[in-house]
Amino acid sequence: MIDTNIGVSEFGMVGLGTMGRNLLLNIADHGRSVSGYDLGQDKVDLLASESQGRPTLGFTDAAAFAKSLRRPRCITMLVPAGSPVDAVIQSFKPYLEPGDLIIDGGNSYFKDTDRRIAELAPTGIAFFGMGISGGESGARHGPSMMAGGSEADYDKVRGVLELVAAKADDGRPCVARVGNGSAGHYVKMVHNGIEYGIMQLIAETYDLMKRSWGFSNEQLAEIYGTWAKSDIGGFLLEITETVLKKKDGETGKYLVDLIRDEAKEKGTGKWTSQDAMDLRVSVPSIDAAVCARELSDLKAERVAASKTLATQAVQGEKDVARLREALSIAMITAYTQGMAQLRVASGEYNYGVQMEPVAAIWRAGCIIRSVLLKNIMDAYTANADLPNLLVDPGIQETVKQRIGSLRWLANQAVATHVPMPCFMASLAYIDAYSSERLPANLIQAQRDFFGTHTYERIDKPGVFHTEWAEGA
Repeated sequence: MIDTNIGVSEFGMVGLGTMGRNLLLNIADHGRSVSGYDLGQDKVDLLASESQGRPTLGFTDAAAFAKSLRRPRCITMLVPAGSPVDAVIQSFKPYLEPGDLIIDGGNSYFKDTDRRIAELAPTGIAFFGMGISGGESGARHGPSMMAGGSEADYDKVRGVLELVAAKADDGRPCVARVGNGSAGHYVKMVHNGIEYGIMQLIAETYDLMKRSWGFSNEQLAEIYGTWAKSDIGGFLLEITETVLKKKDGETGKYLVDLIRDEAKEKGTGKWTSQDAMDLRVSVPSIDAAVCARELSDLKAERVAASKTLATQAVQGEKDVARLREALSIAMITAYTQGMAQLRVASGEYNYGVQMEPVAAIWRAGCIIRSVLLKNIMDAYTANADLPNLLVDPGIQETVKQRIGSLRWLANQAVATHVPMPCFMASLAYIDAYSSERLPANLIQAQRDFFGTHTYERIDKPGVFHTEWAEGA
């Protein structure tokens, strides 16, 4: 029995919902003493019933919870982003002291994390954000975790985090301090943007095979199951197979066919796109995925338009092998855009992010884990300053070999009337990035025409303006 009169718990958790409770139990599984706090007695009781003799304590009293933790106290919050995070910080400040550490493990906006770091600095209470990926199962059995903050503060929890994190095939823990300040939440935000892109790409292959090719759920499940075991295999393909096989207990029909085609979001994909625009980084595959979710919400408008616009799906050319190759290139493009954004953000926000560790900790435990990440990790191992994954020799060779399949798929989208915005954006990104000359010269001339914005020339240095319409 743990004595609650002295600080003996090594780790504290505020928020005993599904994620918080499972992560705390994961830590306790490894013999580490933990304390959990929640406003709801039912959540505390559930922790007690599931702990089954593990070294856990549960509290609804903030003072008692803080007292149960050994110094310096290490507290992780897993509460909804926004005002709840600020409320938790304010409620615990009276019970904390300099040297104690608060970790925000939710999906907070990175600029809010920077603000909280600054607000807590005068108190001596350390704070950093840590992205956690893997969902309920990951929290319980090993998530991928992306921590920000200082080296000294991360060292306070490094041992526990490395113990409970998912382990890659080489045994490396899928947790790391990815950079300074709010880097942990920024990396998780970009992770989620990539997640949006890959999910949309998979959904577009499903749509083509279902609506144009007429494949059954059984056929589709088999295809995704095969792909999940291939060189593009990963968690999202694995769960797609499972989802397609699931039948509804009430009707006996496939459950996926009974779900409304309106995809929800919590904003992290949108944040990725918004900040990419602020940084002037091109992430069109992620942008297209965000827009696709927004279009899905226009259900009533889509139903009405479907009755008057001639855009219904028609039969296409069935080629599962080429479709898989197209998916592999588009997935690489989604990762490429996310990593390019991280590289620029690292410099802009003084994060000091290294790309190889980021790719390494995404290999297991997290939602976007994939066989492809080994190649991405290798690319940054070979060249830590790689400006874009598309210039890595190995990835470049794969793109060259399979780009024809992506072009074939773009033609399929046009011919079959099946919307594939994420695939089309991925192809356009590759073509634009590899174009020696783009039509921006015309845009600069137009801008100078109507706004005297000036332009630069290719034949001599300097900045120029022209009176384009003489006498006008």
